[in-house]
Amino acid sequence: MESWGKVLSGLLGTTGSGPSIVTPPKDIWNVSGAQVYLSCEVIGIPTPALIWNKVRRGSYGVQRTELLPGDRDNLAIQTRGGPEKHEVTGWVLVRTKAAGFLAQVSPLSKEDAGEYECHASNSQGQASASAKITVVDALHEIPAKKGL
Repeated sequence: MESWGKVLSGLLGTTGSGPSIVTPPKDIWNVSGAQVYLSCEVIGIPTPALIWNKVRRGSYGVQRTELLPGDRDNLAIQTRGGPEKHEVTGWVLVRTKAAGFLAQVSPLSKEDAGEYECHASNSQGQASASAKITVVDALHEIPAKKGL
């Protein structure tokens, strides 16, 4: 992860720059039935497109990614420009229920546990960062230093 000042100074005066992760997602622990979110900030010129994947590791270290939200009714993906010029911020939310008039959706479950990847790309390159969601049955199972 690079500092904002270093990223900005590298971008000034250039016609383009591949994406750089400004703030990567962080590992999180929570209990079944709760909700969690991951966030990721990326900068580049032109402004990168940001997507989220769930990484699945198979035998022999082979990995496969699942583009999110897919058909999961308990995931919400959101992206927005900023907070700085040529920067994009994205979130993945595993929620307990939808807002407004939407139907109830599934809460956080063990199936939601795993590695989630923030992947950014533009015409100059690509970058990614990942974090893990760990789901436990009770609060006392979360190590003290991990927090909620």
